[in-house]
Amino acid sequence: MPEKLSPMDFISASSEGVILDVRSPGEFERAHIPGAISFPMFSNEERAAVGTCYKKEGKDKAVELGLSIVGPKLAPWVKTAKKLAQGKPLLVHCWRGGMRSGSMAWLLETAGLQVKLLVGGYKAYRHLVLKAFEAPIPLRVLGGKTGSGKTEILLEMKKQGFQVIDLEGIAHHRGSAFGHLGLAPQPTSEQFENVLFHELRHMDYHQAIWVEDESRHIGKVFMNLDFYSQLREAPVLFLDIDAQYRLPYLVKVYAQYPKEMLAEAIEKIKKRLGGQHYQRALACLDLGQFEEVAAITLQYYDKAYLHGLEQRDRQNIQRLEIHSLDTQIQVEAIIPHLAESLKH
Repeated sequence: MPEKLSPMDFISASSEGVILDVRSPGEFERAHIPGAISFPMFSNEERAAVGTCYKKEGKDKAVELGLSIVGPKLAPWVKTAKKLAQGKPLLVHCWRGGMRSGSMAWLLETAGLQVKLLVGGYKAYRHLVLKAFEAPIPLRVLGGKTGSGKTEILLEMKKQGFQVIDLEGIAHHRGSAFGHLGLAPQPTSEQFENVLFHELRHMDYHQAIWVEDESRHIGKVFMNLDFYSQLREAPVLFLDIDAQYRLPYLVKVYAQYPKEMLAEAIEKIKKRLGGQHYQRALACLDLGQFEEVAAITLQYYDKAYLHGLEQRDRQNIQRLEIHSLDTQIQVEAIIPHLAESLKH
């Protein structure tokens, strides 16, 4: 019999094994355990057919239909699984830890492979993920207006040994109307949570975990409310950097993209800019006056960010003026203040 593991033990075992997700491709695409390989027992259409049969004709008929579908797949599954395993245990799961994963585990174990099963399936794993966000997390927030280079600062801090989670990196989005440009498609909010959970698993909760200041939504991704509430209540190191330093940075990041894409991004904040500023931004864009475009959009983004900052407890905010967008200079200026931020 395959060894049955709790969600936490299953995740721990994945460092020395291979996770096979036997749910349908559609279920996997929506969200999955990071590092898992899609190994579907049924295609999306086949799963729908079996489900319909179960509702209309009962379990026995649905099982018969399922067997007729998977029969020709057994040998190819075993062959593929052996290539994937390469001597490592196969960690198998489905949605609830029921018939799909149980059947696949039986087949693979019968073929001589070492198999472990996730008790409760992906549903139990998701419960573990959500419970993790309810526990106190020692978050510290790096704040600053748009174009302050916060992501680059955090990545440099990570190189220097600080605990950092790049929320925008996980979300594949920089957080503004322009934030999707040049990045991979965004994950679902559920997948974002899964990846965030795995990042947190490797953190030492006796030390600060640094993240960037974000609104609850990063592009189309919505942060888990428990995690976001902790982010909003965490101490903030706010980098106060004048627009004269931020504008060249924004031009460098975004002017490389086609004007049509930039115009579409500006369209998204048309109402917030106001008709006059919107038309001015488009005119400057057409003329290639990218710094002026950035200056116009910053009028909105700076106000929006400062409004959000004002909603925080002022005693939790430490301000630091920096007169540079050079990441090394910024980090050198920040480091003496990091210990101070832990006292809040």
